[in-house]
Amino acid sequence: MGKLNDLSAAGTAVWLDFVDRKFLHEGGLKKLVEADSLSGVTSNPAIFEKAMGHGDAYDQSLTAYDKDHEGAATIDRYEHQAIEDIQAAADTLRPVYDKLDAADGYVSLEVSPYIADDTDSTISEAQKLWKLVDRPNLMIKIPGTLAGGPAISATIAAGINVNVTLLFAQDAYRRVAEAYVTGLEERVRQGQPVDRLASVASFFVSRIDAAIDKKIDALGTDEAKALRGKVAIANAKLAYAWYRDFIASDRWQALAAKGARPQRLLWASTGTKDPSYPETLYVDQLIGPDTVNTMPPKTMDAFREKGTVTETLTEDVEGARRVLADAERLGLDLDGVTDTLVEEGVASFAKSFDDLLGAIAKKQPAAAA
Repeated sequence: MGKLNDLSAAGTAVWLDFVDRKFLHEGGLKKLVEADSLSGVTSNPAIFEKAMGHGDAYDQSLTAYDKDHEGAATIDRYEHQAIEDIQAAADTLRPVYDKLDAADGYVSLEVSPYIADDTDSTISEAQKLWKLVDRPNLMIKIPGTLAGGPAISATIAAGINVNVTLLFAQDAYRRVAEAYVTGLEERVRQGQPVDRLASVASFFVSRIDAAIDKKIDALGTDEAKALRGKVAIANAKLAYAWYRDFIASDRWQALAAKGARPQRLLWASTGTKDPSYPETLYVDQLIGPDTVNTMPPKTMDAFREKGTVTETLTEDVEGARRVLADAERLGLDLDGVTDTLVEEGVASFAKSFDDLLGAIAKKQPAAAA
């Protein structure tokens, strides 16, 4: 048993924040499932841009698709490739999904970042992607914007698993957790089962420290410097503390009695941005029951070699409160930072999607030839 297996046994599921056709076809994902207890995969437009936009791994499939779909739009050509990858990943993880009775074993596919502020379009695209992928262990990624809240409720009510992405603030997390519950309650009202639905709330960490640390460095005081690398973890710990209180509430317990599963917190953006920090910082410090950590390959390799496994999420929660109180007193403006990070996240994914579609469009002449 390795450290990633130990992490999973401690209650933090190990997911991979990466997908690539060559990696899938060569058995890389299957190896991680078998050797490291990997139980999930996340994707996003930036990941697909790197996978599809460079190299020739997708050219053969594009050529075959173009022969049968002459004049197909670039977005349809992308979607076909993405769905093939997501289906392959879902099939590799299906034994995990079956073994754990739908508690894990999920693969996430994101709705278009262009519709992050459009509730109806998000609902429609979630339903479309769910039907196209046609795998029970799919999660549709919906951004945790204001428009995303009702889309999450409607998508869950329709019986579709949801990964809520781009969460930075505790208030935003609480809003989407309640949206998940609202969707489950609607299914119960309709007489529909809730026992095999799943959701995660993707709470981003390293991006917060990257932004806050710039403010700390600008202040330059010893008091400010003492907070470097601590604000994001404190923020996550308090989100987890709220989660634990929430699942103990009467509202949640009424759903649990009908077999509903809690919406797990998923720690995202867990690769360190500051080279002075340990590579495993955002894994070591965020370990606790009913959580997920989705790691880029580099972070996963680092944790396998030098990670430490002990329950840290419930340690010194009062200390975490003091860190955020100190940050507020020093004017670091965590609320403003998290608001900006949501906007930048949506814009960044849209830019990656632009680049991805542009790269696929350029491949069309080569595919046709």
